[in-house]
Amino acid sequence: MTFAPGDIVALKSGGHSMTVVAVDEDEVDCLWLSDAGDLFRQSIPAVALTVIEQSEAEDEAEQDEGDEEDEDGRLEDDEDEDDDEEGEEKRRAKGR
Repeated sequence: MTFAPGDIVALKSGGHSMTVVAVDEDEVDCLWLSDAGDLFRQSIPAVALTVIEQSEAEDEAEQDEGDEEDEDGRLEDDEDEDDDEEGEEKRRAKGR
């Protein structure tokens, strides 16, 4: 498989998404951010990498964006909002 600078890749065994910054014969230089926000650069054997389709990389970013701030600056999870609405509907139904 050939890689080009700007490609989004990951280890075949899993892990963080990485950006290709340079390619030399059988080695690929990659950049990625750790969960703590530290920037890493490493030369990795090409045989250990696979290209991630853009839709997969976008899905990962959307999962990270699932939490939103409410009016008071508190984080709200989109899924919890649905649960709150269901609970409110049940309370209203009991009150009838």
